[in-house]
Amino acid sequence: MTITTTRWDSAEHLKTEEDIQLYLEACLEEAGDDPAFIVHALGVIARAKNMSKLARETGITREGLYKAFSPEGNPAFSTVAKVAKALGFKLTVQPIV
Repeated sequence: MTITTTRWDSAEHLKTEEDIQLYLEACLEEAGDDPAFIVHALGVIARAKNMSKLARETGITREGLYKAFSPEGNPAFSTVAKVAKALGFKLTVQPIV
């Protein structure tokens, strides 16, 4: 018996703002000390929300966004902050309790 698999793309399943928020919260919890995991999650959300629109809102080219959020990408913090803001998120810091 042959098993057929398909490639999973989380972006295809992020349909609502609630889906996106819950996805990002889960990724932040799972990431631990891995910033690349969070960058990947923002890239997934960016694809789900429309990369072209995000490019216009951030002033970063669409190609630049794809490159920054690719597995080989290493975006500057300013890029992450611009994208997070354009996606409707506010980056905050809280003390560990």
